[in-house]
Amino acid sequence: MFSVKTSISTYKTFADFAKAFALSKDDLVITQSFIYDPYMKALNLPCTFVMQDKYGMGEPSDEMMNRILADVKGTTFKRVVGIGGGTVIDISKLFVLKDLDNTTDAFERKIPIVKEKELVIVPTTCGTGSEVTNISIAEIKSKHTKMGLADNAILADHAVLIPELLKGLPFKPYAFSAIDALIHAMESYLSPKANAYTRLFSVKAIEMILKVFNGIAEQGEDYRYDHFEEMLTASNFAGIAFGNAGVGAVHALSYPLGGNYHVPHGEANYQFLTEVFKTYFKKDPNGSIKELNEILVRNLHIDKALSDTNPRLIYQKLDELLGKLTPKNHLHHYGMKPEEIDGFTENVLQTQQRLLANNYVHLDADEIRNIYKSLY
Repeated sequence: MFSVKTSISTYKTFADFAKAFALSKDDLVITQSFIYDPYMKALNLPCTFVMQDKYGMGEPSDEMMNRILADVKGTTFKRVVGIGGGTVIDISKLFVLKDLDNTTDAFERKIPIVKEKELVIVPTTCGTGSEVTNISIAEIKSKHTKMGLADNAILADHAVLIPELLKGLPFKPYAFSAIDALIHAMESYLSPKANAYTRLFSVKAIEMILKVFNGIAEQGEDYRYDHFEEMLTASNFAGIAFGNAGVGAVHALSYPLGGNYHVPHGEANYQFLTEVFKTYFKKDPNGSIKELNEILVRNLHIDKALSDTNPRLIYQKLDELLGKLTPKNHLHHYGMKPEEIDGFTENVLQTQQRLLANNYVHLDADEIRNIYKSLY
């Protein structure tokens, strides 16, 4: 019913972590220059460092991973330490695998998925939750979509939460990553695989995230600085929840948008959140979505009598709160064309069944198409 195989630690500073984990020449550290310079450079650590941002910006791709793989080939290391956001984490997970010569082969399972190195993940955003999940996501350039590898071989042995590392994160990526954590918690709550154990983590994550969001809406962007630890913890809780129960249509529908127009993961998910949940509610208002809506009513401070007579008010208020952090866009804003709606729908049905299996209710092609149309 429930499993957390990753050991979770927290440290106030990166220096404390480096000392406790005895980072050495046996470590391959995958990170980014803007994280390395302020937090690692002065420590003169003997590790082999890879700066992911030198291989391209944005979401991870098979091409990016293969270029890094070629550059570290022949390097001896016993442990992979990923320090960064979702891109760094997804890359780091692949680098623990045995006999990896082409990362596309791993995503397509053309090679045995066997863990060979120890994996330590240190998130520097507050949204992926990927430090405690067995999933790596990458854009497969040749297929113009994203693919996921889900296997316990790529689970981190250690997840390390360091609030200090969020200080340099600009507000916009902070907001999108935190919204992504909220989506993880909400989707996992409704998943058919959810149970009493996973929902403990989903509910607590929702409560913590919305409390910080309400604070930001009332007091401004700087409110986040005193609440990095809470948001990191909430993201981790949401990761534990969706690592066990899974996420569904919000993520599935966002992948063609991200794959074709390079929209960052959290931002792409945000565009679909409330429209997918409105569709769910319309199809079955009396299942677990009713319980979830009650949680949202409490934490969005909505008058219960009003929400009882107009349940759609819940999603309206959620959109209003998230819009105070960062506005939601129409899909055409990213370059999507109306003639792509059918293609995106078909792509989701063909490539994202792993996620669609976690939907609250079944969504057919017409319903998926209508979601794209309404958001276009």
